[in-house]
Amino acid sequence: SYYLKESRGSRRWLLFLEGGWYCFNRENCDTRFDTMRRLMSSKQWPVTRVGTGILSSQPEENPHWWNANMVFIPYCSSDVWSGASSKSEKSEYAFMGALIIQEVVKELLGKGLSTAKVLLLAGSSAGGTGVLLNVDRVAEQLEEMGYHGIQVRGLADSGWFLDNKQYRRTDCIDTITCAPTEAIKRGIRYWSGIVPERCKLQFKEGEEWNCFFGYKIYPTLRCPVFIVQWLFDEAQLTVDNVHLTGQPVQEGQWLYIQNLGRELRNTLKDVTASFAPACLSHEIITRNHWTDIQVKGTSLPRALHCWDRSLHESNKNGKTPLKGCPIHLIDSCPWPHCNPSCPTIRDQFTGQEMNVIQFLMHMGFDVQKMAQQQGLEPSKLLGMLSSGN
Repeated sequence: SYYLKESRGSRRWLLFLEGGWYCFNRENCDTRFDTMRRLMSSKQWPVTRVGTGILSSQPEENPHWWNANMVFIPYCSSDVWSGASSKSEKSEYAFMGALIIQEVVKELLGKGLSTAKVLLLAGSSAGGTGVLLNVDRVAEQLEEMGYHGIQVRGLADSGWFLDNKQYRRTDCIDTITCAPTEAIKRGIRYWSGIVPERCKLQFKEGEEWNCFFGYKIYPTLRCPVFIVQWLFDEAQLTVDNVHLTGQPVQEGQWLYIQNLGRELRNTLKDVTASFAPACLSHEIITRNHWTDIQVKGTSLPRALHCWDRSLHESNKNGKTPLKGCPIHLIDSCPWPHCNPSCPTIRDQFTGQEMNVIQFLMHMGFDVQKMAQQQGLEPSKLLGMLSSGN
């Protein structure tokens, strides 16, 4: 099932894949079915939905895509959009994420997609990873059906995970405690998950799980993809076992968090189009404040507009990047929320908003020590933090 908002004058189509983790064995899929039914079945879905962020039809909230045809594909397959298996003796559940996307695309061709110029496959969290796994397949599907004029592109938000070592190793019991690699290894078997052929060829048989990690699949993709990723992604920290609750953060955790930002920044250095703010958050493109976040003075809608233009221009003449219209935007400051445009943080217990200094002190951040490490006076460091430098 899917939701559609037609915009008859437009030849741009935005297909959005919803996120929401996944389950990888009978036990945790049963739990998910009991506690998060809407992510397992379409039975209780509402008749209409309101689009926000990049799915909004208000120009103020969505400057460059507001009049596109919008399609929202809810996530009920729990397989990171990779499954292609029907219900069997072995499993009580069907996992058909990859097939759902293909069917929706097929049906939309009769509703105007056949004359599209651009199809942007977007998604957040598990939907963002779903974009990386499916964007080339959608392009191939349209080509095979004879629609050669549609440019297929991807926009992956908060789906670029790292397969790093956990801060503290835990046994793989459920989605939250399981190390990312272990969960995906189990999941791909349980779902009969499929990955793109070009990525699969890079790895030995049985190692297809590698293709669920952005930095490994990205170099194999043919379609242009824009990567949006918080440098300190909350879902990544959760699976890495760094839990930022009311207790001050220990020094080991603080170093782990900073290192995570460094590693993530590193994996994005060869990504042509990216937007990576140094914030602690998760998901952005369907949030109504998505226009407020900036990296180096450029907002995300603006960066996406520049990317659109660069793809349009390069089709024409393979020119160098457009002046004053950047598409590779990665924060270089080293701590969570060192970017002053980051979304507001709230104390998880009191719900109170915190400014950067309060947040860092709440994290157990030692201003004296940090100033010493940076070779600064503590007061100077605090000034820089509060002004966001």
